[in-house]
Amino acid sequence: MAGGVEKLGHPEPGHSHLAFTDRLPQGIRWYLEALADLLFPPQCPGCGRVGVVLCDTCLAHFEAIGPPYCRKCGQPLEEGDLCSMCRRGRFHHLDWARSAAVFQSPLREAVHDFKYQSNTRLAEPLARYMEDHLPAEILDVDALIPVPLHPKRHRERGYNQAALLARHLSRATHIPVREDILVRVRYTRPQVNLGFRERIANMEGAFAVVDSAPVRGRSFLLIDDVMTSGSTLEACARALKEAGAARVIAYTLARASFLSLDISAR
Repeated sequence: MAGGVEKLGHPEPGHSHLAFTDRLPQGIRWYLEALADLLFPPQCPGCGRVGVVLCDTCLAHFEAIGPPYCRKCGQPLEEGDLCSMCRRGRFHHLDWARSAAVFQSPLREAVHDFKYQSNTRLAEPLARYMEDHLPAEILDVDALIPVPLHPKRHRERGYNQAALLARHLSRATHIPVREDILVRVRYTRPQVNLGFRERIANMEGAFAVVDSAPVRGRSFLLIDDVMTSGSTLEACARALKEAGAARVIAYTLARASFLSLDISAR
């Protein structure tokens, strides 16, 4: 792993029903999933097709992000190697970020169902898409850290969508997930209708590291569902860097454009 540091071990999973089913033998898990499909048939969030969690046609319409893109934040570009926001200093603690696809239909509908409609069965196909578009240089890390939810929001939703994606990616990459390092200590208002500077202020002091010992000198990959301004990922990276992390990068399923926001006054 990065820097010659020994591989970090897996922490104990949480006690949610999702973590419980993750620990079940594969045969029992398959039976329970088949029973759930019989009682509550899945429906593709992109086109409405019944009987499939996410259909191949909608998957094929996801717009994967490839070069040219900003070498710092991964924003798709028509030319150059830095987007306007990164030229002005988007990140101070996050080393760089990448995303698998552009946040537009039908991926937008899939993320909405996954995040807000308790459609956790989407975690597997969405994480598999992330795996299929995973840049090779991202694998040189000591652990995956899903962006944490505040406990209040976690109770409301019942699960952390970033953690579900990270667990699937961990099985595919053999990089351990650490959900016990970074916590959300401040409840923040939704970012949707906030401008760039408001998002930065909203995330100020929102995250903290539980114990700096497993952080010092190590490299981490933050996992989340959607990156927009990058303020959430930057706040996470700041907490990790201040605790002694050597490198913090990020990988998200989707990337929403935020180029129109003014960041000239910071």
